[in-house]
Amino acid sequence: MTDRTILQKYVARNGDPAAGVVPQADSETADDLGAFGWLRGIRDRAVCLELRKSDGNILAVSYGYIDKAEFDPSEGITLSVSGQKLRIKGRNLNAEVRPTVRLFEGLARHRVPWIRETDRSPDLRTHDHATVIDSIEW
Repeated sequence: MTDRTILQKYVARNGDPAAGVVPQADSETADDLGAFGWLRGIRDRAVCLELRKSDGNILAVSYGYIDKAEFDPSEGITLSVSGQKLRIKGRNLNAEVRPTVRLFEGLARHRVPWIRETDRSPDLRTHDHATVIDSIEW
């Protein structure tokens, strides 16, 4: 690898403010698994969890303020955040999306940077093993 190739790789990853290139934080460090994002790096940890509703509302919660996370297959995921309850309802919330990738386990390990409600696309409804977020309540 030449010095120029290494420099181009660095500039592409970190952006070049002089040229107006800004790094894309989510796409470079997290995989989009449809209903949620997953940090790629084995040591990566998210600072906040973004809860994205289908109507455009977004709530960001610091992982440091999540007191308790509970998974009940019939009720969904309940997060206790500074005395407030956040509910995530859907299906396959702790199913294996890929080897060793599960939504609830990822939340417990701070590997999930965002969760989003489904847009009701036919592809998600027909796939029985897909993780689908029906609603996020706060």
